[in-house]
Amino acid sequence: MKDNSNSKKSLVDIWGDNVALKDLGIAALLCVGFTIGGYLIAPNEPPAPLIYGLIGGVIGFIISSIVIKPKRKLIHINEEEE
Repeated sequence: MKDNSNSKKSLVDIWGDNVALKDLGIAALLCVGFTIGGYLIAPNEPPAPLIYGLIGGVIGFIISSIVIKPKRKLIHINEEEE
C-alpha cells in the first residue's frame, strides 16, 4: 500500500476539490502556452488575436485533460446490499 501522508502534502484545495500541485502546474503551463501561442500567431486584425487565443486555450485544456489522468477511485455501493 502507498503511504498517503506524502501524497496529501502535495495536494491543494481548489473549489472544494483536492488537486496535485504538479498536475495543476502542468495544466496551467499547457493552457497558458497554447493561449499565448495562439495570440502571437494571429493576424493583426482586431478580432483575430482574441479568437486565436481562445482556440489556443481550448486546445490547451483538451491536451491537459488527455495528459493528466484522474487519481480518484469511485466505489458504488448499492443500498440494497446493506
